[in-house]
Amino acid sequence: MELQIYDTRQALAEALAEQFSEWAREGSLEHIALSGGSTPGLWYDVLAEDYWYRLFWRHIHYYWGDERCVPPGHKESNYGMAWERLFSQLPVPEGHIHRMRGEDPPEEEARRYSELLQDQLPAENGLPRFDLVVLGLGEDGHTASLFPHQMELWKAKTPCAVAAHPDSGQQRITLTGQLINNAARVVFLVSGASKASLVAEILGGTPAAAAYPAAKVAPTDGRLIWMLDAEAAGQLPQRLK
Repeated sequence: MELQIYDTRQALAEALAEQFSEWAREGSLEHIALSGGSTPGLWYDVLAEDYWYRLFWRHIHYYWGDERCVPPGHKESNYGMAWERLFSQLPVPEGHIHRMRGEDPPEEEARRYSELLQDQLPAENGLPRFDLVVLGLGEDGHTASLFPHQMELWKAKTPCAVAAHPDSGQQRITLTGQLINNAARVVFLVSGASKASLVAEILGGTPAAAAYPAAKVAPTDGRLIWMLDAEAAGQLPQRLK
């Protein structure tokens, strides 16, 4: 596990943008899974403003780690946010943007997206392999849409599954744990003081962390990078800083 800490949320987003640019320039990014959330949204802003002319955007295929079961124009759509803040401003071929169809019946869409990943991505360890998966961290320890009350989805045999938010019951399509852990790189992008105790539990390896799906992210033969702002890192044990 690699740990990177930045002074501010803006610096965090800029650091991931630069790292993303380096990986793209070296030719090691072809299939990537994006995340929803406010901090990834800031990363999208940085990419659109400062990197639109510096990257070979046409060489990369874009997927999602999860999606709410809402239409693409809905304010809660992960794809919708990425389109508005990133893709609408970039020369990305339409055929390279592979959104989860939140407006379709969830079980059907989970099957379709699983088949898409199996068809489009190279196989490694008997599973589709992303070059990069970007993840966020929920305050209940969830990541993608893998929630503590549905830990069985972590080991689901299909690349995608249907999850339900524990409070609202809203259905979501999500990558499953085995696919996440098969990625060449997984980056957690986490900011804010509200995540500090949770980050400390997970990275500190406390017994309580076993209940969190995010703590189960451990790439089989890839890199795991936690990128935090200073507030999210505020309760880490000194030995980890």
